[in-house]
Amino acid sequence: MAIRVGTAPDSWGVWFPANDRQPPWDRCLDEMQAAGYEGVELGPWGYLPNDEKTLKFELGRRNLELVAGTISGDFTDEASMEKMCKTIEEMAGLLTRFPSAGYIVMIQDRYTDELTGDYCLPRHLTGGQKQVLYKNIQRAGDLVRGYGIVPALHPHVECYIDTEDEIEEMLENTDIGLCFDTGHNIYSGGNPLAFYKKHHGRIPFLHIKECDPKIVGLAKANAWTFPKAVAEGAMCEPGSGSIDFAEFFAFMKQIGYDGWVVVEQDMYPLDDFGKPAKIAARTRQYLKSVGI
Repeated sequence: MAIRVGTAPDSWGVWFPANDRQPPWDRCLDEMQAAGYEGVELGPWGYLPNDEKTLKFELGRRNLELVAGTISGDFTDEASMEKMCKTIEEMAGLLTRFPSAGYIVMIQDRYTDELTGDYCLPRHLTGGQKQVLYKNIQRAGDLVRGYGIVPALHPHVECYIDTEDEIEEMLENTDIGLCFDTGHNIYSGGNPLAFYKKHHGRIPFLHIKECDPKIVGLAKANAWTFPKAVAEGAMCEPGSGSIDFAEFFAFMKQIGYDGWVVVEQDMYPLDDFGKPAKIAARTRQYLKSVGI
């Protein structure tokens, strides 16, 4: 059994297909290779080249494998669902051309605006709206499965599926598994190792992320939005927060986990394009020191 380690454009401050506060995709891939990662996620659809020939060439010359793609939208809205389903079809058509690409990560849109922090969706759902949410998560997941790809719902801060209670309710109402993000779990008050031990049978894919509880405490005390908390350093380097990754990876090996984990460290917007490469290299060395 083997745990393989990839990374994602998110660790280079990439939240959008195009944005002046993000490094160009070729620099991102160069630095991923230099830091010692084996695989990469697509990031926001349209950030990395999404035609097969170009992407195969660019990944191949850097010895990087494609691991997963990500779609996001509002699962409570039918127009958003139609758009997401179209993107799934386009993305799956690409991923199926890469034998290493086994997952599509699905994320519910945040109820706060990415840039302003203003509410852009209702903060709470009615019982009926929750059922629409679960129905559409199932619908999207079934569409992904139709391409032979594993769907994985990603719980996320300031989304309708965030806390452990919300995650467990989603698990009860669908048969879709999780892309479990350790940093988001800490941010929402969870215990990543305990949750993973309880639900690992429904967790086919993981995002390895660290979180600084002190900054999260400040964020909650001052009602910061998630982007504000990220800008203040809420998501920190693995090994510098509160997660015992040595114990976490030891358990993964104990249960025979055989596949990818992807490192993410939210850091949008970047104040220094030279910052991610240094962090990525240190993080890869740290992960080797604790067993992967």
